[in-house]
Amino acid sequence: MKIRLLFGISILGAFASCSHPNKPIVSNQFIDSLIFNYKEPQFVRSNDLSMQFWKNRIDSIHPGIVSESKLAGLLSMRFHLFGDIRDIKMAGSILRKIDEDFNHKEAQTKLTLVSYSILQHRFKEADNFLNEAKYIGLKKYDLLTSSFDVDFEMGRYFAADNELKSLKSSSDYGYFFRLSKMNHLNGLLDSSIHNMMQAAYLEKGNPYLEQVALTNAADLYVHDGDLKKAADLYTKCIRMNAADFHSILGLGWIALVKDKNDSLAEKAFSFVQKHNRLPDAYYKLTQMAESKGDTSLVKKWAEFFTSRATDTAYGNMYNKYLIELYTSVLQNPLLAEQISRKELQNRATPQTYAWYSWCLFSNNKKEEAYEQFEKNVSGKPLEGLELYWMGRLMQGMNKGYNAQLFYKAAYTNKYDLSPVILNDLEKRLN
Repeated sequence: MKIRLLFGISILGAFASCSHPNKPIVSNQFIDSLIFNYKEPQFVRSNDLSMQFWKNRIDSIHPGIVSESKLAGLLSMRFHLFGDIRDIKMAGSILRKIDEDFNHKEAQTKLTLVSYSILQHRFKEADNFLNEAKYIGLKKYDLLTSSFDVDFEMGRYFAADNELKSLKSSSDYGYFFRLSKMNHLNGLLDSSIHNMMQAAYLEKGNPYLEQVALTNAADLYVHDGDLKKAADLYTKCIRMNAADFHSILGLGWIALVKDKNDSLAEKAFSFVQKHNRLPDAYYKLTQMAESKGDTSLVKKWAEFFTSRATDTAYGNMYNKYLIELYTSVLQNPLLAEQISRKELQNRATPQTYAWYSWCLFSNNKKEEAYEQFEKNVSGKPLEGLELYWMGRLMQGMNKGYNAQLFYKAAYTNKYDLSPVILNDLEKRLN
């Protein structure tokens, strides 16, 4: 949940608790059964067969669009399933070749490159591809949806809001999905959840799109502190797709932060780590080790994560998490500051300026950190970790009242925070 922090207005730190606070939410039996009985869904095999079919239809002497685009789309799907960054890189290479072969005149190819660039947090590149597509000419719906996606990620929220208003529909998945994102940004979490669920409802005939919306809704329930509803949705998504590793991580996270069952969380995270190539599971294992107080294990998993997340193939995809680790367990705030400066070159938003302010503060550049906060962060929407960091900054500047406001706002997102940060936050609130 993102909070628009307005000083002078009290911020409530309370949230609705589950009706059975002492009953574990995540079932050991479900996780054990999932792991023991896991096998790749049939559509994974179908996806691979389709890839081979379209690959065989490509004629290198007479390049085309259809077969190449189909192959790129299937590679993108495999990336979403198993997280091999090489798949999305290859998909992008195929589309760039189409773009070159057809004299940069295919707007739809450029639009797909926009989405691939956003997926990899290459936001300036996405903006460039979109401008090229606009020059060629786009249908109104494609123009509005792609413009919203780029403007939203680049922090151009006024433009994104206007595009959303022009896109307004009572029956379009894409509209409700994007409306949910805007609601979330503006702190309207109930509306955000409602609209994401509406998006899922509108695509009941498309299991993939329905599942994407449901996992996003589950994430929103975590933000809201309703972990029972989050777990129910994650479980539903896993039953729809046993390879939904995001939802498995979600259940592991709930086991860790709500059920206090670090062994079950470790089991879920380790399972994902074995089956998905993205480094996300290593990050979760780091937080699991922190909750156990095992400093050697914390360092082990943190180094595993950073060694993978800093691979040039990932670009800027993991900057926020690298900053968190370099300003805490790995104790390298100078490197964190370098990463935050790099992120600002990619997209200058209130969130990324908050990261930069935190890194400056962590490097004992308090006045510079506060100046950046005042100019680029104050009064803007932030999420739990950034709110906590800004509270630390305010406290370091001897602005205790402001610090408490940030801490209270961060506490409304308590389940977004690692157990160690949450423990520190609760001490500072008391």
